[in-house]
Amino acid sequence: MTDTANKAAAPAEGKKLGPIRQWIKDHPTIWEFILFNVLSNISTISRFVVTWIGTAVFVAGLGLTTPFHFLIFNYPESGNGLGGFLTFLFAEVIAQVVNFFVQMKWVFKSDSSFRDAAWKYAILAVVIVVVNLVLPGYVTALCQGWGMNAGVAGTIASVVNTLLAVVVSYPLLKFWIMPKNK
Repeated sequence: MTDTANKAAAPAEGKKLGPIRQWIKDHPTIWEFILFNVLSNISTISRFVVTWIGTAVFVAGLGLTTPFHFLIFNYPESGNGLGGFLTFLFAEVIAQVVNFFVQMKWVFKSDSSFRDAAWKYAILAVVIVVVNLVLPGYVTALCQGWGMNAGVAGTIASVVNTLLAVVVSYPLLKFWIMPKNK
């Protein structure tokens, strides 16, 4: 038997992994965290698409630009009013639904029941959305108070929101919402 034939007949378990697959096998938690961050962009893309569609329908098409103010939500006419609020609401709901399935099935490969995970994720999603609405105003004001221009201050506020969402959501998803039971 030739050397090539012996290699082909060898069991798959004995096959040497390539360097990337070996690194993933050696560092599964780091790989999971990388997947969590990279695959979260699927929900980000969904958010953008729904925002573009919502703006076209609610703002441009239906002209729903009447100012909308409720509790912590403040959408003046310059912020697209009611149409802007509805666009944001639908975009966030769709993005969170997409993110739920991506994280559960592709990142954490959770065997938790949909019912057990969904209500917990809904709580996390509401907290993240509310924080993402409230925190930027404070961070932006603080940064501008330190002499930064609006663009830099807004960017820093966005980075703070993103980091906070990762720091809060990753451990909650991994250990509470989507744990592996087996």
